[in-house]
Amino acid sequence: MISSMTGYGSASRQVSLGAGVVADLQVECRAVNSRFLDLGFRLPDECRGAEPALREMATHSLSRGKVEFRAAWRVNSGAAGAAKSNPHALGALQQDRLDALYTLQEKAQEAFPKAQELSIAEVLRWPGIVSEPRGEEEGWIAATVEAGRAALEALIESRNSEGKALVGVLTNITSKMREIVKVIEPKVPEYVSQYQKKLTERLSEALAAQEQAKSGTELMERIRQEVVLYAVRIDIAEEFARLKTHLQAVDTALAGKGPVGKRLDFLMQELNREANTLSSKSVSEECTQAALELKLLIEQMREQVQNLE
Repeated sequence: MISSMTGYGSASRQVSLGAGVVADLQVECRAVNSRFLDLGFRLPDECRGAEPALREMATHSLSRGKVEFRAAWRVNSGAAGAAKSNPHALGALQQDRLDALYTLQEKAQEAFPKAQELSIAEVLRWPGIVSEPRGEEEGWIAATVEAGRAALEALIESRNSEGKALVGVLTNITSKMREIVKVIEPKVPEYVSQYQKKLTERLSEALAAQEQAKSGTELMERIRQEVVLYAVRIDIAEEFARLKTHLQAVDTALAGKGPVGKRLDFLMQELNREANTLSSKSVSEECTQAALELKLLIEQMREQVQNLE
């Protein structure tokens, strides 16, 4: 399935902080556009050990995008009572570290009288205050990985939904471009005929003027210039053929699976090139307007393609 590079997912899990306190761990996964897969992690110290597993999961599931994992936790007071029923799961307070932290807080408040005192949660979170029971670190890592996996799945679902919507938008634009080509292409012979008529009139004027000239050099140069210009101007059948081929390639890519962003970005360049050529070779105002409309639609497609993985 074609997916967007932008999306968001989040998930939460409960984890013990020790000393009978339980916290809600929230993991968020955000993604925006990027040429390559760029992973970033903003995790608290307790969750750092989960980074390799999160990186492996993201690398396996995604190919492009700037993806960032963020984790944070807050104390769940309602779950603290349940933790007290299992005293073996509680950590022990380190009195020396606690005294040192209290002294540090007093000195800080002397320098900053308006500073607030540390909350219980902040004290318990301070490194070294609580000696965690055996397996506590593994519990943090496991909870972070589990929540990260759920957040990544939500992100992927979000990207897939947006990708599906973008495919609909792009398909609608290609349909409009085909309609323009369908209207203009049959009129090309008429445009050529009109230009031939104008060219004939110009050559007739040149011949009439040549009757009073002493040399045919000026006449031949004038005819040569007009014929060269004519040959360049009328040769737009090839541009229409390439334009339709590129549109078919776009539809084929949109109907496929997997990452197509880079391929579609290249096709946008090719479509724009053909539209520019049509504009430069235009022999009528209607053809010029059609070329400008095509360029506008191509630019709209290019903006949407930048979002696709």
